[in-house]
Amino acid sequence: MELESLKELIRDVPDFPSKGIMFRDLTTLIKDGAALQVMSHELADLYRDKGVTKVVGIESRGFIGGSILAYELGCGFVPARKPGKLPSVTVKKSYAKEYGVDTIEIHSDAIKENDVVVLHDDLLATGGTMNACYELVKSMNPKKIYINFIVELTALHGRENLPKDCDVTALLKY
Repeated sequence: MELESLKELIRDVPDFPSKGIMFRDLTTLIKDGAALQVMSHELADLYRDKGVTKVVGIESRGFIGGSILAYELGCGFVPARKPGKLPSVTVKKSYAKEYGVDTIEIHSDAIKENDVVVLHDDLLATGGTMNACYELVKSMNPKKIYINFIVELTALHGRENLPKDCDVTALLKY
């Protein structure tokens, strides 16, 4: 199975979560065992030689690919969650979304100065959530940060809202 053929397994859901939005549903890709293996290996191949020590997955769909990526690389996984979901001391970052303000948190002891971190989410749309996660992790002074997505919606220009000095990758582009 080729990487580009994974697009055929992603379901388009019109008008979700609101009218005018074409939602790219990755659950139809990850339920296919062969496709999940291709996706997993392709994600990991992007970072195998980069010395990654932690993968930060953004709630909630970023937990899926992020956990797989961490497993494939033999490194730790850190969940980035909505407020009040993590049980210990956290650091947080609020950010504007198209329909309000949201906040993301991680444990205050999750990232160390010697860490090389991949920030992962399933899909890049406008980039607001990922940029907030980047700023949060950057404030913890890791050695290096990479940004990764399974899918990028290029028409929304989300890359423009991400740091210019950071390597941003996406497996599939629409």
